Amino acid sequence: MIDLSAAVDTYLAMRRGLGFKLVDAGSLLPDFVSFLHNHGAEHVSTELALAWATQPVNAEPLWWRQRLGFVRGFAQYLRNLDPDTEVPPRDLLPARQQRIAPYLYSDVDIGALMEAARALNPPLRAATYEAFIGLLSVTGLRRGEALALNREDLDREQSLLVVRDAKGGGRKVPLHETTVQALQNYFDCVDFHFQLPVAPSVFVSTRGTRLNKNSLNATFPSLIDKAGLTGRGERARPRIHDLRHSYAVRQLIDWHQQQVDVDARIPLLSAVLGHSDPASTYWYLQASPELFAIVGQHLEEFLGELP
Repeated sequence: MIDLSAAVDTYLAMRRGLGFKLVDAGSLLPDFVSFLHNHGAEHVSTELALAWATQPVNAEPLWWRQRLGFVRGFAQYLRNLDPDTEVPPRDLLPARQQRIAPYLYSDVDIGALMEAARALNPPLRAATYEAFIGLLSVTGLRRGEALALNREDLDREQSLLVVRDAKGGGRKVPLHETTVQALQNYFDCVDFHFQLPVAPSVFVSTRGTRLNKNSLNATFPSLIDKAGLTGRGERARPRIHDLRHSYAVRQLIDWHQQQVDVDARIPLLSAVLGHSDPASTYWYLQASPELFAIVGQHLEEFLGELP
């Protein structure tokens, strides 16, 4: 019988030896093996792989597909050692999720979410999640972009945040002075808790390491529940990424209410959001009933002025 724990350690070591970082797989695959052990399984099966991959139930389908992809790679390696290993089919989970209408957080919702974060223990964890939610709500950053930020990416004098991409480039996101001060207050909190140097990241764990996606995914649903926020069914419940959607929609609503030339400003919003294609930004025009109503009202006013 194959020792699955030893096998996954060997597999990860071999892949890392080839230059792969395996940041997510390095923590998720041992968790998958523990899942198999808890179910009394001696071999990888498609049924258990699918059951593990589709956790948590309120995660995005693309995250489920990524989890299953980690299992597929491990199973393909393991099948050479254990012929009873089942490799889950590549198309078992959909390649693309159907784009659902995002949950649009109101200012009251964001306030409730940050209040729930402040109730976390210990105090540093509370400060981290409050600062993280606050930054995403006023910048529209992607979750991964915020987790990858380092302190040096904050330009206090210019009130700018440099968001770097995997290729070494990036974009500059303007910050309000209150946001800069909120980040500085958070840094002071981190420095108070750690006398020795910690990770260079903006957001840190209670151990002083970079806050990671797994911790975020585990904590955020509980904050949603504590804040009393509900969506339109299980799959449309509020998500972290919806903070980005909400920022974009609020900006577009503000511009429409100010009756500025939205088409002229779309490229600016695209640049802040990091959209390579402005069409991705135009999608938000149909994402909010309030925004759609404002656009319709302006169209009626325009048509009414025609001779």
